[in-house]
Amino acid sequence: MSVKMRLGVMMFLQYAIWGAWSPVLSAYLENTLGFSGIQIGVIYSLLPLATIISPFIGGQIADRYFSSEKVIAVLQLIGGGLLIYISQLSDYNAMMWTLLLYSLLYAPTLALTNSIAFINMKDSEKEFGQIRVWGTIGWIVAGLILSGWRYLGAAPGADTLLLAGIFSLILGLQAFTLPHTPPRKDSVKPWAFVEALKMLKDKNVLVFTIISFVVATELMFYYVLTAPFLVSDVIGVSSNSISAVMVIAQAAEILVLAFTLPWALPKYGIRKVLTVGILAWPLRYIIFAIGTPSWLVIASLALHGFCFVFFFAAAFIYFDTIAPKDIRHSAQSFITLVTYGLGNYVGSLFAGWIKSIFTVNGITNWTNVFIVPCVLTILCAIAFMAFFKTETTAKKN
Repeated sequence: MSVKMRLGVMMFLQYAIWGAWSPVLSAYLENTLGFSGIQIGVIYSLLPLATIISPFIGGQIADRYFSSEKVIAVLQLIGGGLLIYISQLSDYNAMMWTLLLYSLLYAPTLALTNSIAFINMKDSEKEFGQIRVWGTIGWIVAGLILSGWRYLGAAPGADTLLLAGIFSLILGLQAFTLPHTPPRKDSVKPWAFVEALKMLKDKNVLVFTIISFVVATELMFYYVLTAPFLVSDVIGVSSNSISAVMVIAQAAEILVLAFTLPWALPKYGIRKVLTVGILAWPLRYIIFAIGTPSWLVIASLALHGFCFVFFFAAAFIYFDTIAPKDIRHSAQSFITLVTYGLGNYVGSLFAGWIKSIFTVNGITNWTNVFIVPCVLTILCAIAFMAFFKTETTAKKN
């Protein structure tokens, strides 16, 4: 296989793991194991929590001690075994602590797969979207395999964790075929993650990091609340159709990653791409807040392609372009921590809190709910356009 194909397979498997369990595990926890809402919330908070704790460790190891592909291989092989073990558990405390351990292993690989892709690309602006799109395809394929598995007679439930474990073991083995990406031997500064933190001395990096955190919190309004919003009486999507309807967002993400981002970045530059990405957020939430007509709300799911790709995927590219070569893993770990870690963790709690405020007697005022992320993302867009410039002081060595 070519390097590009191997990196594409890596991304496919990386996000197939996540996509196998994240969308549907809550139903198993509630309906089969009888976990409470609070317990389910804790389970889902473990990966964001781990993304706060562990990425710097993974980046430090890959930047200074071991080759990246071997770090990914070991973490995924151990993680796959843990997932298969967890699929046999039914006790809440046992599952929670074991899932936390698994999350601490998986979280660093989110940044490491990005950084190993960047390091082995000739032109990250043109190629990253075409490689990262396989992660979205992997997410979708995992859901389809799970549905087919159950259609053929598998008992619904822990099979979601079992499938994720199988994908993890496959990635662990496939990682040994990835391009050899050794740590930098010429670095004189041992603590790579400390050097990554020093990037915040650059005003543009600081502004971008703060805005990324806020936008990541608003991302969770989409992930946590879109499904219950669509099946509510306001929109009226049936519970049987919700998974198929939500695929609109992933389909748009595939198109934008594969075609629009590689075209837009070289033509318009990182600042304009990020600006379009951040403006797409309030546009989607305005449509959600209005709530009519239903077809427009459903069609607006396609904006996820621009919301996610033009901001978050472009953010990883931006950090790759400004990071010194000897701390590129830790730089990716840092922006992963800010977005997938701190942002998603705070956002999950914030979205749930806002929904509870505007829910009375079991009826949610969805207009008021979605006005909140709409206003916050508008403020982010204004701050971004006012303060973020592309002339950064951070330079590669």
